[in-house]
Amino acid sequence: MDNTVELVVTVVVTVDGEQAARDACEDLAFRTDGRIVEVSDCSAEEPGCWAVTISLASDEHPTNSLAGALARAVRQFIRGLAPDAVLPRIACEPPTAWTVLEDPDVIDVMAPKAERLLIEAWYGDSPYSLGLGTGPDVPAPENPVRPPAATPPAATVPVPPVHRLTLRVDVATARFAGAEWQARAVASRISPTATLTGISQDDGVVSVRLDLGPAPGTPSGAVWAAVSALDQPGWSPPVCEGDTAVSRWSVSPAPTVGITALELSAGPARTVPQPAHGQGRHRAAEG
Repeated sequence: MDNTVELVVTVVVTVDGEQAARDACEDLAFRTDGRIVEVSDCSAEEPGCWAVTISLASDEHPTNSLAGALARAVRQFIRGLAPDAVLPRIACEPPTAWTVLEDPDVIDVMAPKAERLLIEAWYGDSPYSLGLGTGPDVPAPENPVRPPAATPPAATVPVPPVHRLTLRVDVATARFAGAEWQARAVASRISPTATLTGISQDDGVVSVRLDLGPAPGTPSGAVWAAVSALDQPGWSPPVCEGDTAVSRWSVSPAPTVGITALELSAGPARTVPQPAHGQGRHRAAEG
């Protein structure tokens, strides 16, 4: 892994079309020596909403504390563009740290045409460096080949069970988009793909549910493997709830901004529900 820190800045703008979104962020990319790596339409959440992602290098090089270097990279980026800004709380889950800027006064200094910014620092390769995201690959199970009818049952090779791995991320924020970005940052460390299955809000906390794909082995083994990929102390041992294994992590006292709790579960593979277009954003989908 390269001993560098990469900054990934996602700017949310309300404009008409992809080119207008690029134009709105060109100045920020120029001032930070960054490059626009992705422009995505998020109008399903907010009409006319576009997310522009800018990637740039940081001067930070981790030495003794990786978490400290990641947080400093985010902090220095903000100070470089808005030196008088009150710094927001920075969440850190190595190999990434992030914060969401929603203060209009600060945003007006950093990116005048933006509505909010997500600033991430990644150690080594970010999801945009890899194109898919970080974390171990979870192989899809191959379809078992049925033996000929004449083959005795004893000659068949047992197929290991496959379970579905899911992740719930609770984020203290008022914005669904900010919570989803943070949830996907965590999910990318476990699986290269993640499907949003539900998102809901309750008392200032947004809960994001993601399907991380198939996981072979026992439910408890699949959960332990995912917990190990996150490399974060404080997880509870997997507890079997029916045919599903569940492990949880939380912060106490809960922060006012950022991730407050995580939950990983593995159980029998079922059809993953998909939120209807323009719906399901304010209500959790049942797994």
